[in-house]
Parts: sequence; structure tokens; C-alpha cells
Amino acid sequence: MKEEREFFPSGVLAWTDAGNGISERVLSRDADGTLTRLARWAPATVSGAEIIRHEYVEEVYLLEGELTDLTLEQTFRPGDYACRPPGMPHGPYRTETGCTMLEIRYSAR
Repeated sequence: MKEEREFFPSGVLAWTDAGNGISERVLSRDADGTLTRLARWAPATVSGAEIIRHEYVEEVYLLEGELTDLTLEQTFRPGDYACRPPGMPHGPYRTETGCTMLEIRYSAR
């Protein structure tokens, strides 16, 4: 179970390297993989060449910048939202200018 947290300024959390041009501020997480984070993609970041699938539910809300789905050939902007059940194919992605998103991951159970 995630730890209890009342409102706090998320800016007090450091950005940490999540790899591949992505940094993160983890707002909360627990041992089973449940995660809420801010993810910041540097300009010119590409998620890879492969379509992405994972075993958890993922919700993403784009806060700043732009993100292009290379398979769909569609660019998403602030205010765009996705909800992906386990196994749903998506991506790969590229951002030219960089972007910041709120990402929530949790088990489908």
C-alpha cells in the first residue's frame, strides 16, 4: 500500500534520472509497482524502436510540451490523456521539444 501523504509542494522532490532522456519526480509508489510520478522527457527523446506493452494499467496526462506516437503518426499536446489496460500496444514515442506528463501505474487486480 502507498504511504499516506497530505498535500505537499511536489517541487521539493528532486528530478532523478529514469534513463533514456527521461527524468522523474516520484510522488508515491509501493512495492507492488503502483506508481504516481511526473515524467519529464528531454528534447529529442525517443522511447525506442519497439511498440510498448506492459502488465499494469497506465494513465498518462500530458502537462507540457508535445509527444508524437510514431505508430499512429499523431502528436499529443497538453491536456491530452491516455488510459492503457495491461497488454495494450502503444508507441514508440518521440518528442522534439520535450514534454512533462503525470503518469499513474497500478495493477489491474
